[in-house]
Amino acid sequence: MRRAAPALPNGFTLGNLFFGIFAIVDASHGAFSHAVLWIVLGALCDTFDGRVARATGTGSRFGEELDSLVDAVSFGLAPAMIIYFSVLQYAGGAWWLLSFLFCACAVIRLARFNVTQVGRPKTDFIGLPSPAAGMTLVTYYWFSQTPLYDQRVFGMPWDETVKFVMGGLAILMISNVPYPAIPKIGIRTWRQIGGTLVVLGAALGILLYGREFCFPAGMAYVFYGLGKAFVLGLIDRLPAGGEGEDAARPGQSGAGGDGWPDAPIAISGARGALGSHRRRRTPGRPTPGPSLDRTADTDTP
Repeated sequence: MRRAAPALPNGFTLGNLFFGIFAIVDASHGAFSHAVLWIVLGALCDTFDGRVARATGTGSRFGEELDSLVDAVSFGLAPAMIIYFSVLQYAGGAWWLLSFLFCACAVIRLARFNVTQVGRPKTDFIGLPSPAAGMTLVTYYWFSQTPLYDQRVFGMPWDETVKFVMGGLAILMISNVPYPAIPKIGIRTWRQIGGTLVVLGAALGILLYGREFCFPAGMAYVFYGLGKAFVLGLIDRLPAGGEGEDAARPGQSGAGGDGWPDAPIAISGARGALGSHRRRRTPGRPTPGPSLDRTADTDTP
């Protein structure tokens, strides 16, 4: 059992890759609704692989790298190709470059995540996580096929507006806008209770109103991060309340936003960019090494 345990989280990761490739194949045959479903199932696999690794104590650097490579395919390449086969190949001109832009931004975002945030406990991500971007993009097709999509409200057909959605999500992936990670599930603290309610609500929404629910939920997450960045940017421009170099700045305290010594993130109002904490080292005390908890090393929100 000890030898077989490491294969469990990696099996979920490879399942995510399978659904990503399957989505590209179905999209090439014109089965766009099925292709979106495979991306959604791939996102579920991506959610479970880190939690299974934590439950079995089998997190590893190999698993971290595998997860990032698979995410680049399932939430970068696959969504870009679904939109290409459904819309961009008929648009003519150089619109196909939007697929390249989205895929390139997803890869850059994952590479930056591996360099700056992997192995560290976090409550926020720097930039829009690639699974959230990929899911939001492809579920727009589902949403456009429901009665909720009113062309008069959106101003133009979905195959025109999706170009703007695709470009916006691509830029947000490589931006410095902070996006919250989903809190751990549990009932010991209010934060865990809130995380449990969010996860249960999302699961019920997908099961009961999948086509109508997924895209609005994804856009709500997108705008929440933008709103948070705007508010923190305004707060950061206010006069500082304390004196001295160690005075806590808005959104950044001596122990991190949620008690972690090296937790991200503060917004610089002047630059509109994120700053990260410098690790405070106590004399004679070694700096903790990187975590092998894959729940802290995945780009999944």
